[in-house]
Amino acid sequence: MIEALDYIGFRSPNAAEWETFGPEVLGVQLAAPGPGGAVRMRVDDAAHRLTIHPGDADDLAYLGWGVRGPAALADAAARLEAEGLDVRRGDAGLAAERGVTELAWFTDLFGFRHELAWGQLTEPAGFRPGRPLSGFLTGGQGLGHAVLIVPDLDAAEAFYGRVMGFRVSDQIDMHGVPVRFYHCNGRHHSLALVHVPGVVGYHHLMLETTALDDVGTAYDVVLERGIPLAMTLGRHTNDLMTSFYVRTPSGFEIEYGYGGVPIADTPPSPRAFAKTSIWGHHFPGEPLLPGIAKPFPQEEQ
Repeated sequence: MIEALDYIGFRSPNAAEWETFGPEVLGVQLAAPGPGGAVRMRVDDAAHRLTIHPGDADDLAYLGWGVRGPAALADAAARLEAEGLDVRRGDAGLAAERGVTELAWFTDLFGFRHELAWGQLTEPAGFRPGRPLSGFLTGGQGLGHAVLIVPDLDAAEAFYGRVMGFRVSDQIDMHGVPVRFYHCNGRHHSLALVHVPGVVGYHHLMLETTALDDVGTAYDVVLERGIPLAMTLGRHTNDLMTSFYVRTPSGFEIEYGYGGVPIADTPPSPRAFAKTSIWGHHFPGEPLLPGIAKPFPQEEQ
């Protein structure tokens, strides 16, 4: 049903800080601003893939998942409606704002908003990075991967697997915290779930460069500017990504990496790992708590 993570949006009172953090630290290209002063960013020929909307608090606004075309979108909407979800369609203005031809959206059982879209707008001028950079790995693998914090892992696995069609890649027991990884294309994972009882939130977005030196130069920029690191440089056990984690102005982390191994078809028996990294990925001090996290269910206002 889903082909890739095509775009993502957040709300933040610090949206304006991305006008420098995005191009100067991450190396993305600023696109034309969106409605209400939204900061839009490019990582490839797509018109924009990462958007930070001004808001009162840091939060995930939406996940934009690509599907193959109008028939696939109609089939996906029907499938979701059969599960009792309220699927909204036909908003041409919203589709234009997101830079796609058509979309449908719904809210899942944890309150995350998912948008299914096709026909992503491209810019003929091509991608121009905000600082010297070889580029980002996107194409059929999409923007990168998103990591959600969920309070009920069994319910989440059933929904994202059976209903949305994600396929298990593998799993890691991270110091007693179970993490599940899911793919929908050649990327090792486009979605991961971290189980924290009673909490719902967003952990990090992964951006993958096309050269290891891009990771090293970004790491130097982060260190020179004193930007908080969530984890130091290291290499993961499951996807072999060499990366570091930096705290953004909007509470969530960016995993900035290179060299993730692609995944073949769903393994007959997904592997399990006892630790997250072969080397590195150390906390530089006291671990940073997720900046986008809240109790679930939320208390009535």
